Amino acid sequence: MSNKRDYYEILGVNKSASKEEIKKSYRNSARKYHPDVSKEPDAEAKFKEINEAYEVLSDEQKRTTYDRFGHAGLSNSGSGFSGGFDFSNFRDPFEIFEEVFGGLGGFSRGSGRQRQRQGPRQGADLRYELTIEFEEAVFGKERDIEIPRQESCESCKGSGAELGTSALRCPECNGTGEVRRQAGFFINISTCPRCRGRGEIVTTPCKKCQGQGRITNSRHLNVKVPAGVDNGTQIRLSGEGEGGEMGGPPGNLYVVIRVKAHAYFHRVDNDIYIPLDINIAQAALGDEVEIPTLDGKETMKIPAGTQSGDTIRLRGRGVPKLRRDGTSLGRGDQIITLQVRIPLSLTKGQRDLLLELGKTLDKEVIPQKEKGFFDKIRDALGV
Repeated sequence: MSNKRDYYEILGVNKSASKEEIKKSYRNSARKYHPDVSKEPDAEAKFKEINEAYEVLSDEQKRTTYDRFGHAGLSNSGSGFSGGFDFSNFRDPFEIFEEVFGGLGGFSRGSGRQRQRQGPRQGADLRYELTIEFEEAVFGKERDIEIPRQESCESCKGSGAELGTSALRCPECNGTGEVRRQAGFFINISTCPRCRGRGEIVTTPCKKCQGQGRITNSRHLNVKVPAGVDNGTQIRLSGEGEGGEMGGPPGNLYVVIRVKAHAYFHRVDNDIYIPLDINIAQAALGDEVEIPTLDGKETMKIPAGTQSGDTIRLRGRGVPKLRRDGTSLGRGDQIITLQVRIPLSLTKGQRDLLLELGKTLDKEVIPQKEKGFFDKIRDALGV
């Protein structure tokens, strides 16, 4: 007596169920226990059991035999109940699943692992590093680049076969691009080693591409660098990657921006920083000075009483702010950091002027006596 479960019970339908009811129940159960979806340890076993039940109950002849004789009637190893038919060899459950769902329906084939299949494949994405000047990153620029890439062979249209000939169906995998080996309960599906998943064998290779279906070409492309890009920004050029295989779409090209350092501008986000040295008179009395900006030279007022480390902000003199769609949303600022530089050496006149100034301040300045040559030697020797 067979220890198999009743097929109607497996699909959750009664014996009077219509074909539509059986198919609907199968679709729900197969999706639930597909190995790519279910996390249950026995999902693959249940998936096979569901497909076996559907294979029998969806076939009128097999269903009639099963209704009359049960599981024994589906095997010629029984008492001859099958009427000369051998139903003991069931189809691959994944094949049944594909057939019912009209393709894979978002699932891969076999044991939850993605497998290479015959058919068009998208080309690989490419990466290109483009080095630009600091000002080009701020205001944008169009640059021409040259890239080598794999493209579909124009002579054979990507088939790999010489013009006037055609590829033949692979005899190893019968055109599926896969080979299957069954070890007990499990079915191992792997890429066909003869055709490498293409499903076809080229007997007369194209002379231009040597049967590869693709050739290497160098292409000149124009890259529009938008204003405001920063170091590491990626620009995507759709369809400019390597050509696809077997008629598949090309990949994409990603241009990665590298920005050269500037001699005195320093960028932080959308703001530009620049240091500016001033003397003690400018810091104390104030002044008007000419400074460089990204838009050219500009006159700036230094307020009286400026301290070292003070900053002055020029609104809208920084880097354009980019929206996600590439349009500008105003500009950042330019920030000038003021550094008061004390002279290392003074003329006699400068020294006298500072002494006079010192007398008028809160505390009188008593200058240190300039040390002579022998005094400096004594200091060095510690005597």
